[in-house]
Amino acid sequence: QVQLVESGGSLVQPGGSLRLSCTPSATIASATNMGWYRQAPGKERQWVTTTMKSGTTYASSVQGRFTVSSDNAKNAWYLQMTNLKPEDTGVYYCNAFYDSKWVWGQGTQVTVSS
Repeated sequence: QVQLVESGGSLVQPGGSLRLSCTPSATIASATNMGWYRQAPGKERQWVTTTMKSGTTYASSVQGRFTVSSDNAKNAWYLQMTNLKPEDTGVYYCNAFYDSKWVWGQGTQVTVSS
């Protein structure tokens, strides 16, 4: 089964930036779709963004601040986050659609605090 590994989470001050990475054990080209979710303490997992062949969509709360990209040479997806706010705090998960099923990573912690 394909595995995903997220990295790049950290403590950052409000207004700062972070770039998260998601690296699969299979090639990123063989994934049909991929996305990012986050889960704040005591809250349900929240959708952040999804990328399909037709394009990328973002939650309204991150639109204009977060950007998804990919690098085939490094076989990784990225979530570039700018102008971070305390409400962006949470564990960030990537998921991807391989072999007719969604696969999830283990998550990486992002904390936005002064």
